[in-house]
Amino acid sequence: MKKYNNFVAFLHKSKSFFRFIYVFFILIFSFIYGGIVLVIAFFTYSTIYILNLLFRKLPLNIKKDVKVKTVHYKTTKNKKKLKMDIYYPEKKQEKYPTVLFAHGGGWISGFRRQANNVSWCKYLAVNGFLVCSIDYRLGISNTMDEILEDYEDALKYIKNNNNELKVDKSKINLMGLSAGGHLSFLYAAYHSAMMHEEEMKGIKSLIIYYTPYDLQDIFNKDVKSLFAKFAVLSTMKSMPEANELDYEFYSPKHWMNENLPPVLIAHGKLDDTVPFSSSVKIAKKLKHLNVPYEFLVHKKGGHTFEFYMNDYQTIKIIKRTINFLKRMNK
Repeated sequence: MKKYNNFVAFLHKSKSFFRFIYVFFILIFSFIYGGIVLVIAFFTYSTIYILNLLFRKLPLNIKKDVKVKTVHYKTTKNKKKLKMDIYYPEKKQEKYPTVLFAHGGGWISGFRRQANNVSWCKYLAVNGFLVCSIDYRLGISNTMDEILEDYEDALKYIKNNNNELKVDKSKINLMGLSAGGHLSFLYAAYHSAMMHEEEMKGIKSLIIYYTPYDLQDIFNKDVKSLFAKFAVLSTMKSMPEANELDYEFYSPKHWMNENLPPVLIAHGKLDDTVPFSSSVKIAKKLKHLNVPYEFLVHKKGGHTFEFYMNDYQTIKIIKRTINFLKRMNK
């Protein structure tokens, strides 16, 4: 196991070298053949990145069958129907503690039925939680406001239809990965800061995996991912220096306050997409505000570490996430 972990760490450290070689040759060819090479190279890189995510899943063998129900939770102004998959625990209950699950993908990609998202939802369900996994509009052709509107509407839907769906609306937990974590975090931070009691009613906890504290963190020197930078720019429609107020407004850091529910943070130290320092800042701020939190760190993990690392530390973090949820929903 130690050799395996060292090998994974070596691959992560080597990514910078291979990325340098890749960029070097792209620049050489772009001088010869023009800017079209840069466009092709970027979309090739992004496609490989996204396809890689599509087939990953948690390193846990979920043997039990999980009942899944699909509903339309919203129709947008341009008639696009947004769906939600609802995963039910095996044990029959009148109502269940619930997790609202938001997928990652940099706000511009991803969908609820990716293998990685499905594996999380099934694992949560076999551990006794009803899981509502949502799709939302993406930032390539929509604004951050519209994406956040979808998130809020999904939460309203499960609260308003709690009897039919078997949702215990007094035990709702917000969970998201990366960009999905940002949506979950920003919702909780904004509404608790503004003291919107109805919006925060029943929210028991917040679970955020490798989530940005400040959107401008994506542009710091630790972030090597071209996709991450492109994703933020595409969604925010501007560079940070051109619109600092919007970057601040849509960053959870701006809204963090002492009324937040308990928070679980998980992050890999080798993350070069959302810097590990982002979660460190979240933890320090929560400590300062006296908000209960748990900070789970994978010392050799990168972005989305739980989907490609099959080691003791990864399993421990996943199980501690479940234990945290169970404590918060007693």
